[in-house]
Amino acid sequence: MKSFIIRNAAIVNEGKIFSSDVFVKDGLIQKIGTGISSPGAETIEASGKYLFPGIIDDQVHFREPGLTHKGDIASESRAAVAGGITSYMEMPNTIPNTLSQRLLEEKYSLAAGKSLANYSFFMGASNDNIGEVLKTNPRDVCGVKVFMGSSTGNMLVDDARVLENIFSRAPLLIATHCEDEQMIRSATEVYRKKYGEDVPVECHPFIRSAEACYKSSALAVSLAKQYNARLHVLHVSTAKELELFTNKIPLSEKKITAEACIHHLWFCDEDYREKGNMIKWNPAVKTKSDREALIAALNNDTLDIIATDHAPHTLEEKQGTYFKTPSGGPLVQHALPVMLELHRQKKITLEKIAEKMCHAPALCYHVEGRGFVREGYYADLVLVDMNRPWTVERKNILYKCGWSPFEGTEFSAAVTHTFVNGHLVYENGKFNEAAGGQRLRFKR
Repeated sequence: MKSFIIRNAAIVNEGKIFSSDVFVKDGLIQKIGTGISSPGAETIEASGKYLFPGIIDDQVHFREPGLTHKGDIASESRAAVAGGITSYMEMPNTIPNTLSQRLLEEKYSLAAGKSLANYSFFMGASNDNIGEVLKTNPRDVCGVKVFMGSSTGNMLVDDARVLENIFSRAPLLIATHCEDEQMIRSATEVYRKKYGEDVPVECHPFIRSAEACYKSSALAVSLAKQYNARLHVLHVSTAKELELFTNKIPLSEKKITAEACIHHLWFCDEDYREKGNMIKWNPAVKTKSDREALIAALNNDTLDIIATDHAPHTLEEKQGTYFKTPSGGPLVQHALPVMLELHRQKKITLEKIAEKMCHAPALCYHVEGRGFVREGYYADLVLVDMNRPWTVERKNILYKCGWSPFEGTEFSAAVTHTFVNGHLVYENGKFNEAAGGQRLRFKR
């Protein structure tokens, strides 16, 4: 494996920005300091660039197995490393749903042969697989995913006794999708009666409402408190839900954590008119005031993580009527550029971006040896040029689905280099796929 000296980078790490060199050898960060020399090491001159820890995205849908016409582990991990994401945690609503230990390990086997980024896979919960959930090894699986709102296949967990069983007995972090199913079904019927199949997508945040999100998130938080469970609420989308979480204690002491996703930080309900089904997600993109409240909650540490919920669908699938168009969209390639643009707009600092996209996921999930620029840690690193404008176009989109909700958007910053386990996998638009990612391990 090549060794590298990254020279004169502005390192964004643990609340500070400082200029230094970084020596990478044998897959690890060997030394951080000035004037580093090592015969035979390749030097990357990083003056004027910022060096971040590799981003850890704790919520993606890479669609393999069973839905690979939308995306697959190879294609989506390739897009991820181009966007600075060096590790990801993938969701269980593939086909078949990941509801047994056998199916879980089959996904790990798939990733071992084709993922350019490091990987972990959630064990899925359903109304009838608690025995399989309890077999999950906390050391080498990121968490258990519970859909408390409608999902793909046999994955909606709406049995109160099953939820209590999961929250009282699950051996590791429980990640929840929170939307109240009955409220959604009732609202769906109201709008179906009014519009038939041609419900305007602008109605999506009323069908999958803020009230439905709050009711379900409140239930999850209540169960976690009752059973002292380790809960992580995914993709919080409303200002109202923020009252369920706290910034009064350090992250290391929190038993209940929560995150915001890129699309809820960038888009709002005013964008449905232009973007239509391209920004149809569950939970729905909501109001401008909700968006601003989420950004404020990241800055004051009420919310802990920034993730993507990357969920590609084909263009054809996205062009149907409301009820036939699936929710979700591709995001991993553009997540860091979005956050760097929000920084340019003075909405968030670079230090806070590193905290929420790198440090906090590592701490929340107890990821071993990643998420920080530290000597002895894996060399998962991302170099960013803050003054390299580029526009999202079909020709530079790397997702298998071939489209992005950011098409036509100009970003002022670009990822130039991505290291995964010390391997320079991406450099100025070119990939070196000679080495792949590793299975994440967890200090539990």
